Amino acid sequence: MRNKFDEQLAKLHDELSEMGQMCEEAISDAVRIFAENDKSLIEKTLMTDSEIDRKERQIESLCMELLMRQQPVARDLREISSALKMISDMERIGDQAADIAEITRHMTAVTDKCKDHVQKMAAEAISMVKDSVTSFINKDLELAWRVMAYDDVVDEWFDKMREELINAVKTDSEESSYYIDLLMICKYLERIGDHATNIAEWVEYSITGVHSKDGQKQQG
Repeated sequence: MRNKFDEQLAKLHDELSEMGQMCEEAISDAVRIFAENDKSLIEKTLMTDSEIDRKERQIESLCMELLMRQQPVARDLREISSALKMISDMERIGDQAADIAEITRHMTAVTDKCKDHVQKMAAEAISMVKDSVTSFINKDLELAWRVMAYDDVVDEWFDKMREELINAVKTDSEESSYYIDLLMICKYLERIGDHATNIAEWVEYSITGVHSKDGQKQQG
């Protein structure tokens, strides 16, 4: 019975890894639409978001099977319940990548300065998503903590971009709609960083029984 359970846990890890890779691809493609003005990637990003939604449902079913057909101990329960929370955040990451893609449909050409800043912010967010999922699969608490700490870096990028874009609107009102769209893209990237942080916090809970936001501890 335990061997079967362990096999299904391994499958859960594989499915989560695949979902994480989809999220990374969606973010990367969405930002490429903006940076390279490649509108052909819009539909691809939206399709990836749909695939992420399907993957969420598949993982939900696998988790329910593990809970109902096996006999998980306390730590197993934490791992499965954490996975269910994580895929919700990952689904939102896919949604936000799709939102970025939609914003780019009617955007004009971008300046090199804005392009560079957005690409750097996106790279940080993608790294956080990748590391948060990896920390769960490898049960790497130190990596999960690094993801949590790194959220401040993405927040700082957003604060910097927000200030620059507000000033840009004041000095170049004719392009205000463009700068507002760009601010929304940055906000979605900042939210992606928040979701990666949420994932890392659930990794911490799955390993220790402690969740950073509430300090509640489960025994077992």
